[in-house]
Amino acid sequence: MDNLPIEPMLVVLALLVLWSGLFTAIEAAQQHLLTLRTASRSGDKPLARLSFPRDSLILCNTLCRVLAVIISTLLALLQWAENGPWMACLIATSVLLVLADYLPRTLATRYPDAILSLGNTLLGVPLKIIYPAAWLLDSISQLLLRPFTRKAGAVKQSEDEQAADPDDAEEHANGRPHPVSGIHALDNITVNDILVPRSEVDGINLDEPIGEIIEQLRLSKRTRLPVFHSDINQVEAVLNTRQIRHLLPDASLTKEALLAACHEPYFVPESTPLQLQLLNFHKQQRRLGMVVDEYGEVLGIVTLEDILEEIVGEFESEHSLDNPHIHPQADGRFVIEGAASIRELNKSLGWHLPSDGPKTLNGLVTEALETIPDSAVCLKIGRYRLEILETEDNRVSRVLIWHTKPLTTPTL
Repeated sequence: MDNLPIEPMLVVLALLVLWSGLFTAIEAAQQHLLTLRTASRSGDKPLARLSFPRDSLILCNTLCRVLAVIISTLLALLQWAENGPWMACLIATSVLLVLADYLPRTLATRYPDAILSLGNTLLGVPLKIIYPAAWLLDSISQLLLRPFTRKAGAVKQSEDEQAADPDDAEEHANGRPHPVSGIHALDNITVNDILVPRSEVDGINLDEPIGEIIEQLRLSKRTRLPVFHSDINQVEAVLNTRQIRHLLPDASLTKEALLAACHEPYFVPESTPLQLQLLNFHKQQRRLGMVVDEYGEVLGIVTLEDILEEIVGEFESEHSLDNPHIHPQADGRFVIEGAASIRELNKSLGWHLPSDGPKTLNGLVTEALETIPDSAVCLKIGRYRLEILETEDNRVSRVLIWHTKPLTTPTL
């Protein structure tokens, strides 16, 4: 212990605290910029984004802090002997809180773009290299959480549990949900619950020939479309198709005229509550937002019409089968496409499929089976029986679903 190189250890300790502070500042700056994207306006310059996985950032920050505590303990043992661990705990905690947490977070809220740009420059390549280790640790944490997810309860719910739920029995007897539950449900709905997934977004790819773009615009019924290069993550603008409709009949539209009819994209964090986003749309005078996750990846789009339809739908007293994904069968069962939204199914059919996890029927089936199923596989989720009719491109495309109790086809 007496032979420890004190000066080098102090230098390493200082570097560890410095790097931990940088990691904390970068993470805080990214969260701050995600919040700012909610209030972005046309003409605002694009905000910086994290160029590497956040999991790698968390891993490095944790390692720096652990090593700093270890070195502090060794130095404290050398200086104060048996009282060393207590002194190391006190000093290391104070230094890390002030220099590696409070101070970096304050700086991150003042200079988020500069800090995030610095982090991307210094750490972009190294943190991408160590991402496999971070991914492995994150996968282990997800595995440990799996027994506590609600999925297992939904799949294994017994018939006795069905009979013990008087509210559900009353609901199925009346054929409609209790109106008060629909009103309270609005308090828990976020943008992520109603977004149009990126795989279903109709957008304009500027890398395609202008002839194909014109034909796409002629067939499109939407008034606002995202415009991007190659991939929707490279979204550059949102097109108002009304401004270029007159150029479509004679195919005189050019890419320059198309871009002139565009405005800056508006980004929405996926966790934004529905009521708040409705106010934000009104405040920003927008009707379409690009929904992004914590890494800035585009998850899909949400529109003002989607939110209004969701709110109005919560107060509808009758179920409706006006859903292109639902195909009623003569025997009272339903053939439903895998891309169908679980929330829409529950509203249209008065069902209670679990909606707090996967957003689509394909995701629910895949999570319940923990694999991509083959056709003719059957499973039980609560009171519902599902038979996989067809899989396509590693996804469940068609499912036959029926209730354990007799079902009647809802009236139109």
